[in-house]
Amino acid sequence: MKGLTMKEINIGDKDFFQKTVTETDVYLYAGVTGDLNPAHINQEVSEKTMFKGRIAHGMLTAGFVSAVLGTKLPGPGTIYLGQEMKFTAPVRFGDTIKAEIEVIEKLEEKNILKLSTVCTNQNGDVVLKGVATVMPPK
Repeated sequence: MKGLTMKEINIGDKDFFQKTVTETDVYLYAGVTGDLNPAHINQEVSEKTMFKGRIAHGMLTAGFVSAVLGTKLPGPGTIYLGQEMKFTAPVRFGDTIKAEIEVIEKLEEKNILKLSTVCTNQNGDVVLKGVATVMPPK
């Protein structure tokens, strides 16, 4: 299975991945990465934070962008070179996050794409925004 090549991609092409974040997702991410920050895994401690309860790891949300890039646009074989991003709102357990990407620039001579990356929750609130740099498969 191979993703789209530079020639098959146009500026303005879009795709997305959507998932509801569960407590299990957060605990698995914490275990795999070793990020056991109480803001994510300790209800009592997290209630004393500005978020007033547990939130998902920002990088878990960023992983949804990676899912779009690696499985849909450009797809399998894509090399993720970089990501500029800003976390703009917390992701809470039970939120349904939609990670959307859009091709905004093609550097054909270098086989590099720049894509707008935006994650929103079920209310349409932006929780992450940025720009990804990738190499599509040849």
